[in-house]
Amino acid sequence: MLLRLIRIAAIATALTVGFAKSQAATLARSGETVPGARWALAAVSLIFLVSAVVTERTRRDTPNLQKDLLWGLGCGGIAAAIAVG
Repeated sequence: MLLRLIRIAAIATALTVGFAKSQAATLARSGETVPGARWALAAVSLIFLVSAVVTERTRRDTPNLQKDLLWGLGCGGIAAAIAVG
C-alpha cells in the first residue's frame, strides 16, 4: 500500500512540476502562455480520475500499475491546473 502511494505521488509530482516548467518556458519564450491550456489539462485530468475510479471498481484486488498511473495523472493534472493558474 505504501509503495502504491509513493508511485501515485511521484507521478502526480512529476506531472505538476513538468507542466509548471513548460508554462514557464513558454512564457519566457513568447511572453504569454497558451490560452486555455490550464482548463484543457483539468478536463483531461477529470477523465483520468473517472477512469481510475472505474478501474478500481472493476479490478479490485488485482495489483496493476495502470491504476496507479491513472490516479497519478488525474491528481497531478488537477494539482498542476490549480498551482499554475
